Amino acid sequence: MSTASTPAVVRKPDGGPVKSGPPRRAFARAVGPKTAYLLYVAGKLGGAAVSLFAVLVTSFFLFRIIPGDPVRAMTHGRQVTDEQLAVLRRQFGLDQPMWQQFTDYCGKALSGDLGISYQFHAPVGELIAEKFPATLLLTGVAVLVYSALGLLLGTRSAWRHGGLGDRLNTGIALALWSIPGFWLGLLLIIVFSVGIGPIPGMFPTGGMESGNETGFAHVLDVAHHMVLPVLTLVAVGYAQTLLVMRSSLLDEMGSDYLTTARAKGLRDSLVRRRHAVPNALLPTITMIFINLGHVAAGSILVETVFSWPGLGGLFYQALSVPDLPLVQGLFVVFAGAMILMNLLADLLYPLLDPRVGR
Repeated sequence: MSTASTPAVVRKPDGGPVKSGPPRRAFARAVGPKTAYLLYVAGKLGGAAVSLFAVLVTSFFLFRIIPGDPVRAMTHGRQVTDEQLAVLRRQFGLDQPMWQQFTDYCGKALSGDLGISYQFHAPVGELIAEKFPATLLLTGVAVLVYSALGLLLGTRSAWRHGGLGDRLNTGIALALWSIPGFWLGLLLIIVFSVGIGPIPGMFPTGGMESGNETGFAHVLDVAHHMVLPVLTLVAVGYAQTLLVMRSSLLDEMGSDYLTTARAKGLRDSLVRRRHAVPNALLPTITMIFINLGHVAAGSILVETVFSWPGLGGLFYQALSVPDLPLVQGLFVVFAGAMILMNLLADLLYPLLDPRVGR
């Protein structure tokens, strides 16, 4: 005969059972909500620091397995002797042992020094700062537009799920999400830049400006060049945001608190806006912050297709050499932006849902 052990029930002095929640909540009650939140923040900051160190390690070793010799790539087409190649390798520190290159790289990166570009012969930080405004303009506008569209249409689709509008929005979103951004960009160039059939070419094939405009005419010229790349980014990003928001809100639709709100006589639009949408925002907030991280990274393929002079095009140029300091610096900036945005999203969660971090 086997005996099964049963957990002991802790009782109050009056004989009633003591209610005990999850260990984390019990700990939060013991130390207080403010201390619990500070410990939550400290844990997230520690995780971000570990992630950043992993990025430094990855950026150093990953791009050193790329085939090719950076020094020979820089001197391609010129007659150079072995002695001159050796001088260049010594100048860029490529003759040092790998462990010494790694420690030097980490020390300089943590102090903000990302090195000197092989092909541009300029500090990597200055090159990134020079190209960042173009990327910020392009991807920043796209993220704002498709986040607003995705949240609005995703909410309406979920609230009226099964209707014609929901089926239409979901079908379009699924089709756009499955299309690679660079391929959609090429199609838009063929149709609206080159022109096809009765459709004339209306937009530039690439670049950020014509170069001969000033004042307000320059602003209009840049906006004219932005139409197709922004449309490409919005098409894919809006589809993702809509589908995530729709799915999150559908999970909330059958909750008891919504039934209670309706029973109190609240209007349907008020129930949606004040109760359902805030509780469905957590997954969407994560995705929006990740998309904000993409503002720094840009879209390498889309920027390359449209010859947009931003960080994405710069990364493509650096990768083709390979320009190790520039590639590593851009990789750190891209990944660092994503880590920062994820950290901000984690810190925002407790403000949206008090259960998080308690």
